[in-house]
Amino acid sequence: METNALPKYDMSDNPTNCCPKFKQEGWDDQELHFKDKLFLKAKTRSIFHIPINMGSVYRKTLSDIEESHAYSDENFIVMSYDPSAWTGEHYFSVTKDVPGHEIVTMTGDFLTKVFEGPYKKVPEWEKEMDSFVNQKGLHVKKTYFFYTTCPKCAKAYGKNYVVAVSEVQ
Repeated sequence: METNALPKYDMSDNPTNCCPKFKQEGWDDQELHFKDKLFLKAKTRSIFHIPINMGSVYRKTLSDIEESHAYSDENFIVMSYDPSAWTGEHYFSVTKDVPGHEIVTMTGDFLTKVFEGPYKKVPEWEKEMDSFVNQKGLHVKKTYFFYTTCPKCAKAYGKNYVVAVSEVQ
């Protein structure tokens, strides 16, 4: 895949008017290459890895990104990582700075794998992702997860797709 490009995230099929239906085509087993790719970093609070303010943080962050015209349908992903059982970090792809928010850049090579099932399977998926990457002769530096739909929309659609995005070396 081209540097800083992402697979297409189709926003048009959105019967819930919340999260669009995720189409996994193009997302599974992809190689992503980032060079100084811009992300807005947001944090949530958690209790044993269960976020307690994710909805409000996502709504506010996405609103600020849209108001700043830093959003692109062609370049959308939110990569999440839990540095502890009490905190979640979320990296929203953006096209430029968003006032009042921390902007970070990422550079590196990444591999993706699509999973389907309840969020509680994330530790299992992380181990499966490690094996997947190792089979390719690479090692995982860090794994993020792209939660493609909120719990309410996942229930409405009958599927809960999650994309593991591992930085590799």
